[in-house]
Amino acid sequence: MPRLQSGWQAWQAPSHEVDAVRVAAVQHDVVWEDREANHEHLTGLIASAAAGGADLVVLTEMFPVGFSLAADRIAEPPDGPSIRFLLEQAEQHGLWTGGSVPVRDDTDLMPVNRFVLAGPDGTLHHYDKMYPFTYAGERDYYRPGERPLTVTIEGVKVSLFVCYDLRFSEAFWDLALTTDLYLVPANWPSSRREHWMTLLRARAIENQAYVLGVNRVGDDPRFSYSGDSLIVDPLGEVLAEAEPGIEAVLMADVEPERVISVRTEFPFLQDRRGK
Repeated sequence: MPRLQSGWQAWQAPSHEVDAVRVAAVQHDVVWEDREANHEHLTGLIASAAAGGADLVVLTEMFPVGFSLAADRIAEPPDGPSIRFLLEQAEQHGLWTGGSVPVRDDTDLMPVNRFVLAGPDGTLHHYDKMYPFTYAGERDYYRPGERPLTVTIEGVKVSLFVCYDLRFSEAFWDLALTTDLYLVPANWPSSRREHWMTLLRARAIENQAYVLGVNRVGDDPRFSYSGDSLIVDPLGEVLAEAEPGIEAVLMADVEPERVISVRTEFPFLQDRRGK
């Protein structure tokens, strides 16, 4: 019986020339369905992260409008104002910016909850949330994405997820061998805050990778949010955490060599059995 799942191979340490990349998680409030107000407010928080030396700044899920199900009204085109905002901030500060945006890229289909990464040179990457939050009705208004995404940002291999995706460990595990850092922007209600914090650390531990989870604070018409944003290292140690209920900019350095070291010293990823 083969020991590894089909499509997997024993992990081998790659060569890395990157010492560290500084990442920032922006825990922020959201003005309900007011794109312009949120863009204006976030400008200062992104500037604060840039002043702290951030190479990558991550905003929350649905940062322009909040977790609204009024998809037909709030969804933007793929080159809409919120993606232009990310591009402008990236160019202005010479860094990468990211966050999720409701996007309609096909008039015949429902919109998607799209996590966009924008680079200082105008590069765009995007991942469409694969697991809409059925419990809250998201699946009725946003179609699920079709594939995961891993990209290289400043020499760090980064895999993108959004909020409820965090509950599906196999999606993270499938990308583990090619991931240094998982990014998870969210609108995760405070009633399940312990789940959020526990799952972030679990994904780091079981995949021996960094995890950045950034959640909003404040209230919307249905839920309250306490934030509880975390940056976690490959052993599950918390590198930075936000005080609940207030806006904050978390900073930490992601070191690809640390991922290599952890996986070399404790090489359990290669022991996964087939399904």
